[in-house]
Amino acid sequence: MLTAFARAFKTPDLRKKLLFTLGIIVIYRIGTHIPIPGVDYRAVQICIDQANANQGLFGLVNMFSGGALLQITIFALGIMPYITASIILQLLTVVIPRLEALKKEGQAGTAKITQYTRYLTVALAILQGTGLVATARSGALFQNCQVASQIVPDRSIFTTVVMVITMTAGTATVMWLGELITDRGIGNGMSILMFISIAATFPSALWSIKQQGDLAGGWIEFGTVIAVGLFMVGLVVFVEQAQRRIPVQYAKRMIGRRSYGGTSTYIPLKVNQAGIIPVIFASSLLYIPALIAQFAGGNSGWKTWIEANLAQTDAPLHIVLYFFLIIFFAFFYVAISFNPEEVADNMKKYGGFIPGIRAGRPTAEYLSYVLNRITWPGSLYLGLIALVPTMALAGFGANQNFPFGGTSILIIVGVGLETVKQIESQLQQRNYEGFLR
Repeated sequence: MLTAFARAFKTPDLRKKLLFTLGIIVIYRIGTHIPIPGVDYRAVQICIDQANANQGLFGLVNMFSGGALLQITIFALGIMPYITASIILQLLTVVIPRLEALKKEGQAGTAKITQYTRYLTVALAILQGTGLVATARSGALFQNCQVASQIVPDRSIFTTVVMVITMTAGTATVMWLGELITDRGIGNGMSILMFISIAATFPSALWSIKQQGDLAGGWIEFGTVIAVGLFMVGLVVFVEQAQRRIPVQYAKRMIGRRSYGGTSTYIPLKVNQAGIIPVIFASSLLYIPALIAQFAGGNSGWKTWIEANLAQTDAPLHIVLYFFLIIFFAFFYVAISFNPEEVADNMKKYGGFIPGIRAGRPTAEYLSYVLNRITWPGSLYLGLIALVPTMALAGFGANQNFPFGGTSILIIVGVGLETVKQIESQLQQRNYEGFLR
């Protein structure tokens, strides 16, 4: 592995791409520490040091922003608006015929959908920025912090508009930085920035577990977290790479005196075909009622019930709903992202067939049958991995700071695998040794 890294930096064009990617990452991390105008940065730091952040409500967005959300910086919203916009456009592609037609047009249609995603990202950034400013002004961003209401001392409309515009511009800048990495760097830019945002929270989370621990000065808890984390990484790598390969045979065709086709290939169906999307969907859905209850005035019965059963991530009802929502969204997303009938029609059009299965409708039914069977273990795996932060180390009282689990570990392993594959493929193109050494 070290030899591969050394070889990557010895290759001039690959070294240039790696250094460019690292430079963009440095700029992104600097932006996550620059506060926006109108915020009392000292009051923010006091509340963060007291460790009273409402992780149950804002933990997901704060993780995707690399901790910038709770610090209310120019990159406070991070990449979350872009992720939400991408998911919405992907779902609308199935519903709206115009978007579906654009998707089938190839590169030109994809560029148009990307443009729509940018517009929707800016709109969502304005909406989420306004919500964040309102939450910070009300003091609800932090719990039990005496100076939480002083985070935004100036309540004027002008200051509020400037804060929202600054965060929206920060989101647009993050989106631009991600596209620069995709065009001139290594890997998918948005995924790389997401990876960096999550990885940036690991050191503080691990050190917090060590400080909260009681056994041998916290080192036993620290070592346990590292061991569980390594096991989780190995498990996620194993499942993410697992796939069911359905063999496909293409019949020979005689055109003139030449024969074409006759090749054999396979359709790779991943065990986790839905990826991280079901976890994000389930988290967002459970986030909505808790957010409504937080902004509702008074102490009504329904508000108290939501705060006790849905807002708390370790509540039994929250755990059960979270688990079953992940399973539901896993099947839902697989159903809209993989169309067995379309795959079967394309195979039939080009003379392909699955051995032992007739072309056309029987092939579509067989693909649906196999897909449903492998989606069950994939969805159960997603549900169990997502519940790790809530259930692991509960005896140590550090479950909220457990970094190796849920959305974070899935994204880090997935992005890491894809980036390493891209670097490896480029190395093979430039360092082909041939048959003789």
